[in-house]
Amino acid sequence: GEIVALIGKSGSGKTTIAKTIIGLHTDFQGSITYNINKEDIQYIFQDPYSSLNPRLTIGRAIEEVLIVHKIEKDKNKRKEMVMEMLEKVGLEREHYERYPHEFSGGQRQRIGIARALILKPKLIICDESVSALDVSVQATVLNLLNDLKKEFQLTYIFISHDLAVVKYMSDRMMVMRKGEIEQIGEADEIYTNPQTQ
Repeated sequence: GEIVALIGKSGSGKTTIAKTIIGLHTDFQGSITYNINKEDIQYIFQDPYSSLNPRLTIGRAIEEVLIVHKIEKDKNKRKEMVMEMLEKVGLEREHYERYPHEFSGGQRQRIGIARALILKPKLIICDESVSALDVSVQATVLNLLNDLKKEFQLTYIFISHDLAVVKYMSDRMMVMRKGEIEQIGEADEIYTNPQTQ
């Protein structure tokens, strides 16, 4: 139920850790211990456009997740689940039939959030998920993530290099440098008293 920020400069290993947690990166030494099922972990990518198939409507792209995970056989019920999720993230039911190129960057990120949420995960990894957005759009997406966290009782790993965003979002913080975690603690404490540069 908390937001743990993973911060560090580009190349410090943040995304590698995230992809290792979710199973997209398998070439590593050591081990990861899960207290939840791996299926309970979802990922929100930095660039939602490249993670969406341009030939699928966004409704179909979200519904595809339900089909792959064999959730709800009835097509009409699946469609209704997707439409309800679109509304939860601040989009319209009518958006179901539209294609990715018809949306703004902020709307596309909402689509990515809906796709991650449709499986009702316990943990969502947000990998630089607002860094490509304008500052005003960033704020609305961050507020949405906070609202959804409360509603769905989610935990986030929030990856960013933007300290202002991290301070606003996170409860705890981990600072990475050259593949190592150098500092872990309360976000406010690390923000006001960093041990590393």
